[in-house]
Amino acid sequence: MGIRLGTLLPWLLLALVGAGAAWLRLGLIEPHAVANLCTAAQAPAWCALRQALVLGFLHEVYGIAALIAAALALLRRSRTLAWLAAALGAFALQFFNYEPGALALLAGCLRLVHLQGAGNAGATVTPVRSPESARQ
Repeated sequence: MGIRLGTLLPWLLLALVGAGAAWLRLGLIEPHAVANLCTAAQAPAWCALRQALVLGFLHEVYGIAALIAAALALLRRSRTLAWLAAALGAFALQFFNYEPGALALLAGCLRLVHLQGAGNAGATVTPVRSPESARQ
């Protein structure tokens, strides 16, 4: 009873998104040295990316996007939308949009698990017999 790569891959990619978001936050947003460098007159070109990331979490863009993806994932039977909701939720959690990020991460993960289970329903689900049905 091995785990297929198609089942495991979305979870590995989700962990990668979370780690990438943490790296962006801890390496590009939070260090004071980076903030001082980006406020200098001759700031590097990548400071525009840092500024866009900061504006995104100040205006809760990541949380709103995550909630929209979560709503779409719940309305449609799409593993891609479920994964996207979970990934955007993880990204939103790292970028200070805690409530919508947590909700989207939870909804996306639960939907993804449900859809993965529905795809393997014939192979993995075995009904449990109750003691009353065993006597009959």
